[in-house]
Amino acid sequence: MEYQSSDHSEKKVFAVIGVLSALVLAFLVWLIYFKPGATAPAEMNWINSLPSLNALLNSLTTIFLISGIVFIKNNMPKLHIRSMLMATLTSAIFLISYITYHHFHGDTKFLAQGMVRTVYFIILISHILLSAVQVPLILSTLYLGLSKKYEKHRKVAKITFPIWLYVSITGVLIFVFLKWFNV
Repeated sequence: MEYQSSDHSEKKVFAVIGVLSALVLAFLVWLIYFKPGATAPAEMNWINSLPSLNALLNSLTTIFLISGIVFIKNNMPKLHIRSMLMATLTSAIFLISYITYHHFHGDTKFLAQGMVRTVYFIILISHILLSAVQVPLILSTLYLGLSKKYEKHRKVAKITFPIWLYVSITGVLIFVFLKWFNV
């Protein structure tokens, strides 16, 4: 009977993760594509530096993710946990910064033409689609790891890791495209 209770409790956790993830996704779609940018007061000129901060946070997330996988493959579980928690923290700070920037700035248009535009949109679209599934995967992987359900954790992490890594790396690439080619 205890197993069923645990299984029922796990289903509740995953249901909460699913609802929370759907709400985050719906909010981000509204924020980026439907809500007009707010006017930032002149003293808030630091808003314009948030894309650079976001690229830094994505870079740090990438480093923590790679470190975490190296640590677990080398049987260093404590360092693995620390790295993955740091990747989660830098991703969470990124999300806050991203929301703040888009609240004030709105959608950023890519103006470059030619092949660079095609490459940019291929990266952007894959980034957006994978970031939509990333949130529930990260939360599920964290839940399973922190609740010591290591076999399930490993199975989900094998899906989560490459997606999270790709989204982090392409987040930096999108920043580079917007900074270098969007003139």
